[in-house]
Amino acid sequence: MPSGINISDWGLIPYRTAYERQKALFNDAIERKTSRQSVKNTLIICEHPHVITLGKHGKHSNLLLDENRLRETGIECFRTDRGGDVTYHGPGQLVGYPILDLELFNIGLKEYVFRLEETIIKLLDKYSIRGEHLPHASGVWIDIDKPAKVRKICAIGIKSSRYVTMHGFALNVNTDLQYFDLINPCGFTDRGVTSVKKELDVKIRMEDVKMLLAESFHRFFPT
Repeated sequence: MPSGINISDWGLIPYRTAYERQKALFNDAIERKTSRQSVKNTLIICEHPHVITLGKHGKHSNLLLDENRLRETGIECFRTDRGGDVTYHGPGQLVGYPILDLELFNIGLKEYVFRLEETIIKLLDKYSIRGEHLPHASGVWIDIDKPAKVRKICAIGIKSSRYVTMHGFALNVNTDLQYFDLINPCGFTDRGVTSVKKELDVKIRMEDVKMLLAESFHRFFPT
């Protein structure tokens, strides 16, 4: 695990519970920074039960079922304060919430998002999957040179204050992709979603992905 960055595995945890715990760590980091104390850099990894989240600028029109119908099918709907539009979280998806002081890494928000994407791209390399950056769209994508086939494998949505970050990324590993049919993922209607399992046609050991994530994260966020 990366030296100087605490990696905390919260397992399968409700989104609301994870949000409150993450927010407490985020606020503590800001308070420590404001009082000129060192920030405890943390990478939280977890999975969530079925939930659809809307970012600060998320449009309800990108929900293809209304919130009451979603709840009837066992899917929570949560308005949150990250960037981005609407996305789905569920079992089999590896979610990462880095709480970092970017000033310790001498980078700004644009470089931070780029490094998060690179972290996932290098992880996917281990599975011989070619992930790529897509201009003007955050996240990690596949087949960006084929408009009819371009698809997202990892979503990114963040928040920051005083260069301290929260929220982060969601990598589809063994995710049941049918749940994305309930939304316009990230507000897009012309781009698909995929998972490591779908690309390789085999279920992936989540513990292996977590180990590779720790290695790749350390590479792009050395301390």
